[in-house]
Amino acid sequence: MYYDPPLADGYGRRFPYLRLSVTDVCNFKCSYCLPDGYEKTYSDPFLSANEVRRLVTAFSEMGTWKVRLTGGEPTVRPDFCDLARIVALTPGIEKTAFTTNGYKLPQRARDYFNAGLRAINISIDSLDPRRFHEITGHNRLEEVVDGVRAALEAGFESVKINTVLLKGLNDDEIDGFLSFIENRPVSLRFIELMQTGDNLTYFRKRHIPATVVKERLLARGWRLRAREDGAGPAMEYEHPDYRGRIGIIAPYAKDFCATCNRLRVSARGHLHLCLFGAGGYDLRPLLQDDGQIEELKGMAVNLMQRKRAGHFLHDGDTGTRQHLASVGG
Repeated sequence: MYYDPPLADGYGRRFPYLRLSVTDVCNFKCSYCLPDGYEKTYSDPFLSANEVRRLVTAFSEMGTWKVRLTGGEPTVRPDFCDLARIVALTPGIEKTAFTTNGYKLPQRARDYFNAGLRAINISIDSLDPRRFHEITGHNRLEEVVDGVRAALEAGFESVKINTVLLKGLNDDEIDGFLSFIENRPVSLRFIELMQTGDNLTYFRKRHIPATVVKERLLARGWRLRAREDGAGPAMEYEHPDYRGRIGIIAPYAKDFCATCNRLRVSARGHLHLCLFGAGGYDLRPLLQDDGQIEELKGMAVNLMQRKRAGHFLHDGDTGTRQHLASVGG
């Protein structure tokens, strides 16, 4: 459902979906994102609970009805559940989601659900314990898989698994991932590795087109599902013999940006019109008082006219994005 007036850009695209980073800290060391671990580079604090409340209120009044809390790893914030409640209780927000690496998820899944979260994306880049450790820097595969079970048992309406497709590391596990979702009501999305400012060598070594997964799925009787209202960029496939579904996120595919429906705000309050844009626009000065919400909305509406038709990843232009943890992916 879209609210009036909808937030839109100069190309007729509407933006009901906000990805809100609450921290750029991450406790994993994924080889494609933070291979050396998190390093603090800024001294200013992350958005406070009141700043988050004002931000989400403003966006909900501009047509946003879905908010995803991201990081870094969002759950490392001690007040994460408090932030989730703020978002979930904001008038107009119909769906509150988050993305996590699954750290301590078996113990915390019900707390997250009770905080108002209803959709969860869990990163699992390999089902092989040795490879999982190689990719993430942690020997926690069993814990994360248990977290999937815990999320389903807690009552999450949507449980998705994010798997970054990595040549020579997990591209031979597609059959294993299919077996994993055969009897689990989850959506597993293969995400094509994206180039960032600091991973060119890694990208050249590990990138593999997401079309390899699509071809295998079609050959095995999988069929494309209709796109749901407010859905992300994944093309989702289903099969009558599987409870789970497969999604493919292929940022290098033709017309990938044509269905863009999301905006991003960093943990320090910068609006990013594109994951691979030229930089962010500082909203924080307008998050200090409830009386600034109308001015904040006006600024956001004006900035939308600067949104480009698409990214320039095909040209090797990653904008200012050094790594995905800096704005929540």
